[in-house]
Amino acid sequence: MSTARPGSRISGSDLAPWAIVAVAAAALVVFGVVWLGGTVGAAVSGAGFDPPPFALSSFAGLVSHGPGHLWPGAPAVAVFGGIAAVLALVTLPVVLVLNAVRRRRPKTKGLAGVRELAALAPEGIAQRARDLRPTLKGVKDLDPDETGNLLGDLDPHGPELRSSFEDVELDLMAPRAGKSTGIAIPRVLRARGAVLLTSNKSDVYAVTRAEREKVGHVWTFDPQGIAHAPREMWWDMLADCVTIEGARRLAGHFVASVNDDASKKDFWISAAQNTLTALFLAAAGGRASVTDLLAWLADPADRTPIDLLRDMGMSALAEQLQGTVRGAVETRDGIYETARQCVACLLDPEILAWVTPDPYRAEFRPHEHVLSRDTLYLLSKDGGGSAAGVIAGLADATMRAGVVAAERMGGRLDPPMTAVLDEAANVCRISDLPDLYSHFGSRGINVVTLLQSYRQGSRVWGEAGMDALWSAATIKLLGAGLDDADFVDKISKLVGQHDVSTVSLSKSRDGTSRSVSYRLDPILPPDRIRALPKGTALLLATGVKPALIRLRPWYKEPGAAAISAAAKKETEAITQRAAQKWSAHAADQRI
Repeated sequence: MSTARPGSRISGSDLAPWAIVAVAAAALVVFGVVWLGGTVGAAVSGAGFDPPPFALSSFAGLVSHGPGHLWPGAPAVAVFGGIAAVLALVTLPVVLVLNAVRRRRPKTKGLAGVRELAALAPEGIAQRARDLRPTLKGVKDLDPDETGNLLGDLDPHGPELRSSFEDVELDLMAPRAGKSTGIAIPRVLRARGAVLLTSNKSDVYAVTRAEREKVGHVWTFDPQGIAHAPREMWWDMLADCVTIEGARRLAGHFVASVNDDASKKDFWISAAQNTLTALFLAAAGGRASVTDLLAWLADPADRTPIDLLRDMGMSALAEQLQGTVRGAVETRDGIYETARQCVACLLDPEILAWVTPDPYRAEFRPHEHVLSRDTLYLLSKDGGGSAAGVIAGLADATMRAGVVAAERMGGRLDPPMTAVLDEAANVCRISDLPDLYSHFGSRGINVVTLLQSYRQGSRVWGEAGMDALWSAATIKLLGAGLDDADFVDKISKLVGQHDVSTVSLSKSRDGTSRSVSYRLDPILPPDRIRALPKGTALLLATGVKPALIRLRPWYKEPGAAAISAAAKKETEAITQRAAQKWSAHAADQRI
């Protein structure tokens, strides 16, 4: 007895009966179309309705003698036109049925289809938006961008899917996999309320700036010249440091900018954060400047911050700072040197100017920004010397201002605020972001965190912190280029398994028998998740089966030509400003 499984060779004798049936059926359909089409065409041309015999000999006569043999007096053009018309009438319904069946079935068995994703589809998300936003109640025709954030189209044929305004999102994609073109830029362009964007590149800024200027004021915080934007604003970095909580948060942002894993703070890092907390609080309460604060760090013997803390009634904190100063010289110097390294970026006058009061430039006030339709671009480089601590501090202050505003509005911001934290692990290391994530969503602050990999987030927030961030995100998009084998294997298990049928053919003296067995296979094997094409992503939404979606790049959307022209103009302006800056620098070097 022999057994044949899928993929094995099946003998011609097994297929012969089916081949005969298939050939006969095809011949019958072709001859029927020719017979009926030619007859109808001849009748329409005026030759009369005179169908030839429905026999094989008629078809042979048509092939050997032409249409005049079967339909005398009828023009050949009319005959062939009738055949083409009947062929179209027969083919069109079949195509429509097959297309409808293909649209109703997901491309990959086991993934979510239209029915499972109804809550993210246009009708479901519109109803959810009316429940979340009081200003939309009673509005009959809603702009799609008023209902939720565009995620993409369900693969392969739609519909478009959107997240609600209480969802928070985590996106993991490799470089050049569509993070900017398919996520960051569309979110900024489509935002209905205030916008905050962090990045280490100028591409999102260049594409979106002109469009955002049409709806509100554009604030560009660019202390390191990513876009070479002129300094037209300043931010009071110490404004929220009038409380111990505010001072500790700001100190934590500077510490996180030089410490990869928040769960591995050693003695020096923790002590430096405590010292910076005391100094920030003293500077804010004593109306001192950031320059004064740097001077205190340079000279631990300066008693000014201790006196200011005592004048503020912060005796315990003053005593703690004094204990640090009076401790062993080696310990004190180690703590202060670590603190100086954490805020070393402020030694750069180009960066310091952006957080120093300037009567000739506008002050950015986070509490006003979150109630507007303005846009805040936070740009910083990676690595040593970056302004990541300042960027994280301003981003955190803005989002916390959004929380305060939401509480005053009854619970949620309306319209919601959009915060796109691109390169969050490099330029916006908010140490407790995993803990705040779900809270932001409940306040109408749509946070989108973009990372290159799961491991990149673990280096910043630790394994536990990244797990918390993953769990708190109600929408997760996994794009192309995920090369972490362990992570991809976990995702494959998370997507699940499905039954796969195996057909077995057994031959014996009594004949051929066919049996079907089933086995469990991954819906998406790890190798397929790793090889997701650019422009596609695996969608993991809370309470819904995983789905494959196609991202919607901004340059394929309506109005892209005008946006592209404005982006080209802005890019040329950036290039020109960069050339002028380096020309001036070269001139200074020659002098």
